[in-house]
Amino acid sequence: MSPAPSDVVVVGIGADGWDGLSLAAQQAVSSSRVLMGSQRQLDLVPGDFERVAWPSPLVPALPGLFETHRDVCVLASGDPMFHGIGTTLVRLLGDRVTVIPHPSSVSLACARLGWALNEVEVVSLVARSADLLRPVLTPGRRVLVLGGDPETVAALAGPIIVLEQLGGAAERVYPWSGQDSDPLCVIAIEYGGSALPRVPGLPDDVYESDGQLTKREVRAISLSRLAPLPGQLLWDVGSGSGSIAIEWARTHPTCRAIAVEQSAERAERIGRNAASLGVPGVEVHIGRAPEALQGLEKPDAIFVGGGVTVPGVLQACWDALASGGRLVVNAVTLESEAVVAQWYAKLGGDLVRIAVNRGSAVGKFTGWRPHMPVTTWSVIK
Repeated sequence: MSPAPSDVVVVGIGADGWDGLSLAAQQAVSSSRVLMGSQRQLDLVPGDFERVAWPSPLVPALPGLFETHRDVCVLASGDPMFHGIGTTLVRLLGDRVTVIPHPSSVSLACARLGWALNEVEVVSLVARSADLLRPVLTPGRRVLVLGGDPETVAALAGPIIVLEQLGGAAERVYPWSGQDSDPLCVIAIEYGGSALPRVPGLPDDVYESDGQLTKREVRAISLSRLAPLPGQLLWDVGSGSGSIAIEWARTHPTCRAIAVEQSAERAERIGRNAASLGVPGVEVHIGRAPEALQGLEKPDAIFVGGGVTVPGVLQACWDALASGGRLVVNAVTLESEAVVAQWYAKLGGDLVRIAVNRGSAVGKFTGWRPHMPVTTWSVIK
């Protein structure tokens, strides 16, 4: 069945070019007046068209391109709705867009490797940091990387397989051992190293810290009260080493976090911790709350680990939350506990005191060494 009429058709195309397109896709291309895509994709299609190669940067230029041109066919690699331009154009143009997909490079890679597609983790590194690979590299996990550099990926993941020009005449599949590779490739990983879990409560020593670190057990309890959900945003106010923001972001690839920290030195440290633990997208905002909170994107949850006693901080955080938002505050000193007690009396919620004792050597024996107790107040707006 042919696609419904529209003035923008997005056609997925593979390395096999024109001959690999379905009849519907060939008809959609042939009936268009303007062809858009990368120069490599434009070169795959014969015929007399007005050809428009993507400018750089691309996204800011898109509205102007589609105001100027009509009856456009956009060429996209593989499945345009899988890490592709199709999703961007649908967000921009809505029902003006019809999409005709082609098998994605991921589908072709799984076919060549004999891997079950539904059991594979896919990570796109197109214009993104390779540190995003770190959370998905768990023992026995199969991972496919799009847009990655084999040397960089191998440095993180160990042995890899490179699949070049999938579906085309120049297709190659080989274990990578330092040779040059075609930029149009997928990288396959079967990871055999050690890994950290995604659940909150990572060991304290995985963080670079000057001592301003929410300790492991308290961190796990605090994050359970923050209740991260996919796609949601956290403010980590008085972030210290960034551990709450980082472990919130690690729970799901779509979880986002803004770490607010007044110390520039600590802010840099948060960035390093976030990268090393696989969530380089954690945003670090340098400034002192509550002033530093103004203008930030509204959050779904807020953690206050520092600055509890600063006038206006808790009020600004409470005001920023929408209905259903979660606020979690940790207090260590008598002064911060007094502030928390006032807010608990006003708003209710849940109040918990956490006392952690860790075993350590006492001569030839083992004894308990207490850490400072932490009062955790959590409330849903």
